[in-house]
Amino acid sequence: MKESASRREFLADVGRGMLVVSLGASTATELGLGPVRAGESNERLTFGSLEPLVTLLQETLPDKLLPALVEKLKQGTDLKTLVSAASLANARAFGGQDYTGYHTFMALAPAYHMARRLPDNRRPLPVLKVLYRNSSRIQERGLQHDDTLHPVEAVEGLVSEQRGEWLRDAVRAADWQVAEARFAALAKGEPGEAFNHLQFTVQDEVDVHRVVLAWRAWAMLELAGAEYAHTLLRQSVRYCLEVEQSLRNHNRSGSPIRQLLPRLLEEYRLTSVPLGTRKADDAWVEQLAQVVFAGTRKEAAEAVAAALAEGFDPEAVGEAISLAANKLVLHDPGRRPEYSSPQKPPGCVHGDSVGVHASDAANAWRNIARVSNRRNKVASLIVGAFHTAGQTAWVTKEPYPFAERLGDIRTSNASALLAQTEEAIRANDQARACALVYRYGQLGYAPEPVFDLLLKYAVSEDGALHAEKYYRTVTEEFATTRPAFRWRQLVALARVTASEYGFPAPGYAQACELLGLS
Repeated sequence: MKESASRREFLADVGRGMLVVSLGASTATELGLGPVRAGESNERLTFGSLEPLVTLLQETLPDKLLPALVEKLKQGTDLKTLVSAASLANARAFGGQDYTGYHTFMALAPAYHMARRLPDNRRPLPVLKVLYRNSSRIQERGLQHDDTLHPVEAVEGLVSEQRGEWLRDAVRAADWQVAEARFAALAKGEPGEAFNHLQFTVQDEVDVHRVVLAWRAWAMLELAGAEYAHTLLRQSVRYCLEVEQSLRNHNRSGSPIRQLLPRLLEEYRLTSVPLGTRKADDAWVEQLAQVVFAGTRKEAAEAVAAALAEGFDPEAVGEAISLAANKLVLHDPGRRPEYSSPQKPPGCVHGDSVGVHASDAANAWRNIARVSNRRNKVASLIVGAFHTAGQTAWVTKEPYPFAERLGDIRTSNASALLAQTEEAIRANDQARACALVYRYGQLGYAPEPVFDLLLKYAVSEDGALHAEKYYRTVTEEFATTRPAFRWRQLVALARVTASEYGFPAPGYAQACELLGLS
C-alpha cells in the first residue's frame, strides 16, 4: 500500500528549491466560463504529438467517444497517454472555471491509479468512466470547439525577488490580464518554482477545490510531463481569480488566514529555525487531531505552529490533521433532508459532504508540504489545520462504527466478513459496513482485500464527482498513517462506499460492454 519511491522522487525533484510563504482558502461555488480576456490570443492552444488525441477527447460525443477510445487501446495507446491527453482537453475547455469540469480533472489521476490496482482486462474501466464524464460536460457547455484557455503573453522584465507576492497581488486585485501575464512569466522557469510561487495565491483562501485542484494539477505532471506545467497549473490561477472577483462582487473580505499565517510564521520563528525530527507517540497524535477536529480554526492553526516550533516531525503533524478530517467522516450524521437531491439522498455522506471534502483537502495540503521547501511545508500544515478545523457545528457524539453494530457481528472469518461487508454496501447500510471493516482490521487481516472490494464500487458508482478522489485520498492516507489509527481511514471509505451505492456511473455499462466484461 506504500506510495512508490519513484513517484515521490519525481514530485520532490520537480518541486525542489521552492520558496512558498502562505496558504489560504475560500467557499466553493459553481463557477461560470469566461470569454477570451485581454492579453489572451484568439489562437488555439495545441499540444504537439498529443494534439490529435486531445482534439478527439474534446470534440467527440460521449457515446461515440468510448468505442473510439477502446479501439485506440486495442491499437496500443496506453492509459497514461489517454489520461494525459484528457487532462489537457479538460484544461483547454474549462480552464479551471467550471464546477463539474474541474472535479472531472481532479478525478483523472486518481482514476489512473485506481486502474493500476485492477486486473489487466478491467484496468480501462475507471479511466473510461471519467473520460465519459469529461466529454459529457464539455458537450453540455458547448466547449467542443470553443476553448476557455488560449495562448497568453508573458510580462517582460521579471526581476522581482518576491514573485509569489507579485502574482498574489495581481490576483487579489482581480486583474486577469496582469495575473495571467505574470504567471506566464513564472512558468518560463522551472515548473517547481512556478508551482511554489503559485502557492501564495492558492493559500490565500480556505477552499477544498482551490487546494485540491492545485495539487492534482501538480501531480498530473508526473503523467503528462513537465512541458505542460503552464497549461495545467494555469487553471489554479484562473480559479483563484474567479473567486477573488466573486469576493469583490459580493463585497466580502478575504479569509482571516491572510493575516493569521504571517503572524504565526513570525511569532514561532518558523522560517528561521530548522524543521524538527522529534517523534510523536500515538497519544500525542490523537491529542493534536482532537484539537484540530474540535477547536476553532485559529486554535488549530496555533496548535500546529506550536508543534512545529517544538520540533515535532512535520509528517506526524500532517497525520494528526488527516485524522481530524477523518473524524469528520466518522462523526457525520448524514445529509439533511433540506440539502438532499435524487443523487444525494437524506443520510448520505458521499459527494461533497463535510468529511469527504475535509479529507481530500487535508490530503492535498500534506502532499503539497511533502514536495515543498521548509517554508512551504510549514505554511501548508498550518493552513491545512486552519482549513480542517471549525466544522463540528453538526456532528454525532459517537463516531462510526457504533458499539451496538459491532456487537451484531458473529463471525471472525475473513471471507465471511468481506462477504457481509459487500452485502451491507449493497443495502446502503453504512453503520454495518463500518462495523464489519473495523472488526476485519481489528482481527489483523491484510487490508488489500478490503481495498479491492471498495475499489469495485468506486469504479462502478457515480460517487457524485468524488468517488475517485476520495478513494485515492484514503489509499494514500492509509499508507502514511501509523497502525494504531490507519484502519479508521478504511472504515470511513466503507461508509462512503455504502452511501454511494445504487447510483451507477454514466458510461460504465457501455465501457463494460465494449471491453467484453460482465
